[in-house]
Amino acid sequence: MSKILVAYFSASGVTAEKAHLIAEASQGDLYEIKPAVPYTEADLDFKNQNSRSTVEMKTPGARPELADKDANVAEYDIIFVGYPIWWYTCPTIINSFLESYDFSGKTIIPFATSDGSRLGKSIQSIKDSVSDTAVVKEGKMVTGTQAYGIQGWINDFIL
Repeated sequence: MSKILVAYFSASGVTAEKAHLIAEASQGDLYEIKPAVPYTEADLDFKNQNSRSTVEMKTPGARPELADKDANVAEYDIIFVGYPIWWYTCPTIINSFLESYDFSGKTIIPFATSDGSRLGKSIQSIKDSVSDTAVVKEGKMVTGTQAYGIQGWINDFIL
């Protein structure tokens, strides 16, 4: 049986809620991806062109520092990676996380939350941040009613 990690970044708690559901349904371990400097409400103001999140998302190669690098990725076969959609992709802290570990030979399954966006460019961004030998599966939006069917989706990967 595969060993599963559910790693997630959540700015508002929505992605955390979905990550807990996925961890429970997959019998996986949870790991929260946290920035060294937590995001404030002002940092997340996407309408402000000078807010931290806007600047990070518009700066190619921006990689916010992680609070820790304690995820023991080496012991897992399957890693679900969760995040909110920012600017039609994953937040750059996801790239920071992915680029901090060796995902060679691992299966990465993205999941995202958003009030209306799709996965956008996030799958390609994830692929660009991991080894060529990592297998990045098609992701899933798990927002609102789209959260239904999580168990069947998970079973496609772990059974």
